[in-house]
Amino acid sequence: MARVKGAVMTRKRRNKTLGLAKGYWGNKSRHFKMAKQQVMKSGRYAYVGRKLKKRDFRQLWITRISAGCKQNGMNYSTFIHGLRLSGIDMNRKMLSEIAIHEPEAFSAICDKAKAAL
Repeated sequence: MARVKGAVMTRKRRNKTLGLAKGYWGNKSRHFKMAKQQVMKSGRYAYVGRKLKKRDFRQLWITRISAGCKQNGMNYSTFIHGLRLSGIDMNRKMLSEIAIHEPEAFSAICDKAKAAL
């Protein structure tokens, strides 16, 4: 049986890692060993970042809704409680978009929440 040499697949695997490390500073983009370490660490940062993004956006939406509520004479927690009681089921992303782009519609939603309390 013929001997199988792995040079082609090894080079392909290394080039893939070096391609992912393109743009990194210094030897991290040129030497395979350092590039491999940095790509692994970058992958961990990216994984954590995808989780943090959800947290950050929810915080931003709540801040925007709170600002809109203050203009209508109520605070965020009573507004959300009023929405629950009035049966309005709307997520925070949409509420923040309405608060920014359509303040009169947001005022109407605030009035319904006040009436339900």
